Amino acid sequence: MSQLTHKVSGLSDDEIRSIETLYRSFTDKNPNLIDGALSGDWQDIPPAPGQAPGPEGLKALIPGFLRAFPDLAIVIDEIIGSAGRAGVRARITGTHGGEIFGIAATGKPVNIALREFHHLQDGRITHTWHLEDWFGMLRQIGAWPPEVSR
Repeated sequence: MSQLTHKVSGLSDDEIRSIETLYRSFTDKNPNLIDGALSGDWQDIPPAPGQAPGPEGLKALIPGFLRAFPDLAIVIDEIIGSAGRAGVRARITGTHGGEIFGIAATGKPVNIALREFHHLQDGRITHTWHLEDWFGMLRQIGAWPPEVSR
């Protein structure tokens, strides 16, 4: 993951560190890093199907993403911040090396746009609203549009 080389106006060093640590937990394949980034009552909006609440719910999802994309990395392109709020423009990169959404590994590279908005308090992330370009990922691995039987 790329580390920011400039101070993000409006965010404290602790807030920036929490944001970077959240994404690094995927890239470093270490779900426990999340404990240093998220508040205990963190909310993921919207949660994944079947995702348990809080940091533990996200930690449980990381191994599945790493099975699907063994070389997964999240690259932060930009953080915009203001008074306990941050917007993040990032990319999920990797190679489709395992099943995801019921689709077997294709070995194809992916570059998935990720947009997130975070609320922060006391240096920790309390809420995350996120949007990933899953249709773009499906297109990149050859699964979209789906084949139609005639």
